[in-house]
Amino acid sequence: MITYANIFKLVIIASLLVACTSKSTDSNIEKDNASARLVNAASEPQNWLTHGRTYDEQRHSPLDQINTANVSDLGLTWSFDMTTKRGVEATPIVVDGVMYVTGSWSIVYALDAKTGKLLWDYDPKVDRATAVKACCDVVNRGVAYYGGKIYLGTIDGRLVALDGASGETVWDVMTVDPTKSYTITGAPRVIKGKVVIGNGGAEMGVRGYVSAYDAITGEMHWRFYTVPGNPVDGFENDAMKMAAATWNGEWWKWGGGGTVWDSMAYDPEFDLLYIGVGNGSPWNHKLRSNGEGDNLFLASIVAIRPDTGEYVWHYQTTPGESWDYTATQHIMLADLTIEGKLRKVLMQAPKNGFFYVIDRKTGELISANNYVDINWASHVDMKTGRPVELPGVRDFSEPKVITPGSGGGHNWHPMSYEPETGLVYIPAQNFLASYLDPQDPSDKQYKPGTSNLGVDMMGLAAPDQPGIRPAMRKMFNSFILAWDPITQKSVWQFDHKDVGASGMVTTAGGLLFQANPQGYLTAYNSRTGEKLWSQWLQTNAMAAPISYQIDGEQYIAIAAGWGGGYATILGGLTGQYGLKNRSRVLVYKLGGTSKLPAVEKSNAAIPPPAEAVTADETVLNQGMLLYHRNCQLCHGDRAVSGGVIPDLRRSSKAVHDMWPGIVIGGALQDGGMVGFSNILDMKDAEAIRQYILQEAAKAYAAQNTPETN
Repeated sequence: MITYANIFKLVIIASLLVACTSKSTDSNIEKDNASARLVNAASEPQNWLTHGRTYDEQRHSPLDQINTANVSDLGLTWSFDMTTKRGVEATPIVVDGVMYVTGSWSIVYALDAKTGKLLWDYDPKVDRATAVKACCDVVNRGVAYYGGKIYLGTIDGRLVALDGASGETVWDVMTVDPTKSYTITGAPRVIKGKVVIGNGGAEMGVRGYVSAYDAITGEMHWRFYTVPGNPVDGFENDAMKMAAATWNGEWWKWGGGGTVWDSMAYDPEFDLLYIGVGNGSPWNHKLRSNGEGDNLFLASIVAIRPDTGEYVWHYQTTPGESWDYTATQHIMLADLTIEGKLRKVLMQAPKNGFFYVIDRKTGELISANNYVDINWASHVDMKTGRPVELPGVRDFSEPKVITPGSGGGHNWHPMSYEPETGLVYIPAQNFLASYLDPQDPSDKQYKPGTSNLGVDMMGLAAPDQPGIRPAMRKMFNSFILAWDPITQKSVWQFDHKDVGASGMVTTAGGLLFQANPQGYLTAYNSRTGEKLWSQWLQTNAMAAPISYQIDGEQYIAIAAGWGGGYATILGGLTGQYGLKNRSRVLVYKLGGTSKLPAVEKSNAAIPPPAEAVTADETVLNQGMLLYHRNCQLCHGDRAVSGGVIPDLRRSSKAVHDMWPGIVIGGALQDGGMVGFSNILDMKDAEAIRQYILQEAAKAYAAQNTPETN
């Protein structure tokens, strides 16, 4: 029976359905419009809308107002000093006159891109104790933009959506298990309304994955694991079942690794998301997988569907990875004419020293050649796609020097591709490392909350010999490599001598911009390598520059600040040249006349030790081992700081008096120095302190001995 009450109910229900449908339709339209803008980012040369400017990650600007003829007129127009002084690795993005950039501790700054005026900032309030989970400083590589919102991955594993106009939090989700040593340093990507983010922590013993979250609601859509878990728990999909067949032993107890901590690229034509997968946990293949199996998907490029996370194909650059040979390095897409045929390719120069050109639809290897000197493999077999390893390269029973070492022939620093020249510009480096099986039984077991490399940490340390550091600094050098991806040969090279040059950008003005290890932003002729212009940043830079345009004027911008793994782990093998570290954004234009404030130089001299060494040789040797096992990753090789974390050799008497409270009790936890009571005891802490006193005494004596100066 139809009554007025029933009719009223039907009307109400219909109205609600219309409202819901309307809201859903509006949401879909919003997503479609925002997605279309990112797909067509190349049509907005005035902006820098995504991490690599466009989805293909070529990092090339079509702007040409600044060119080889007038670049000498380039000058600073504004600078902005961040509130922290740790490492900066962010690529700024510029959207409609606003620059969004991140500093250390995942802090976001929104700046007027024309004047540098601070519009808002956002501090995610990361617990400083999180620093102990990060292998390579509390850095962040930038944000993503989508539909008026800014998306940020935080060092403590959160994904945060911010209102682009106000900086207010829209949503905030935890993407990792916070009880484990996961971190996020990479920039998110937004694809078809989904925010994709990976994580780091392979060195600390975690299982890698990437996840996709709804850009509007923050709801997780899918998760793709990069290495299999415990088979007893079952496999998440067929890809993990396939991967598990390439592992042996009880790998899951070590985590497995395979974190996706940096590189991604997206191809709208094939609707494929490409992710770069990291190293194994531990590095040592013998411990991780009984020395057997390829260990998929470690050190691989994996193509997946962005809507579902479904596996499509993979290419593994280093089967059975055992040297920290990540494939997380910059992935870029391009269309190349190879042997008279147009090929849609993916290109990468991963750590292992080979440059790869791969069919991005199928994963077929097209070509590969070493771009730096290598001594672990002779070549890549084109039939199998596998590197042909040289005899004995996996035998770590005695110290074995491998090049590239764990830093790689190319690390995370972004490359650039210039369509006009057809060249890929690689921030390459010569980097070697010594690998040795663990000599201490404790290093053969998984230890939560600390580094689990599966190698002897002293094997990675510089030998304790007079004059060794200057000699090693000559062996650790970076250079620009202009690489022809078709011929797989170098066209030109520019040597920087020191290690630690920044990422790159090219422009249609025939220019290549990069910051060199001496702290100068420099412009080169992209065709010849001729150095055309440079300006001092007053600090070192690691991140890649960008270019954008406002009101008809072209700008070059870079986020500068020394830090990262080189500054912490390598210590004295890199340096700040007597400068106090600073984190800042610097922006240049033709005719710019701004000046930087006067620099504050640090005191390079080592003060007299706070007290005399009282320990015997046995205790000192134990302190040395404990230091390199637990302290080196932050405070530097052989207790020599790289200029970001305090140099322990300079510790005052007050610090030494507080030593147990700091090292064991965590008295300085609010500054990032956590207590190690779960790993060390009072006797261990004292052994480390005595070792520090010894190194302080040696450094003080050396600087005051004429023949060693």
